[in-house]
Amino acid sequence: MAELLTHVLAAYVLATALSWRYEWLTAPYVTVAMAGAITPDLSRFDLLVPAETIEATFGVPFDWGAFHTLGGTTLVVAIGSLLTPARYRWKVAAMLALGALSHHALDLLLINPSGYSYSVFWPLMQYQPPTPNIYLSSDRWPALISGLVAAIVWAVDRRLVEEPVDEQSPTPK
Repeated sequence: MAELLTHVLAAYVLATALSWRYEWLTAPYVTVAMAGAITPDLSRFDLLVPAETIEATFGVPFDWGAFHTLGGTTLVVAIGSLLTPARYRWKVAAMLALGALSHHALDLLLINPSGYSYSVFWPLMQYQPPTPNIYLSSDRWPALISGLVAAIVWAVDRRLVEEPVDEQSPTPK
């Protein structure tokens, strides 16, 4: 659970920092980025509904693990953006992608006994990039650090919202 929180907070930090630069990136889009950070973990639905159940029901091969790849992420982002009104579509797609890509970037840092990460670029290639083995998915310290950084970003964001810069006011002499 700490890993999921880490992914959501990392997406919050990235999207909030980008909102300082882009006016269109408002709080609802920050929330979409946070939701996008969860999408690669749709692969964990196998704990609720085994792939064999879906295969037996629909009669086609199925694997939940595909959601935790670039191909699965692209599919989820495409479906998520198509389910939104056309005027919001590209912004929602961008924020879902930002959250999902931040998730993949953090997962590339996980400790893996083989020294290699998962096939993140599937279906384009089976390449498994080497991992620097920085943390385990069960470690709590990444959640603590991301929580601290998120709190700092939240405080800075509140300060920026409370004190808007007025470019037309005269400068004091």
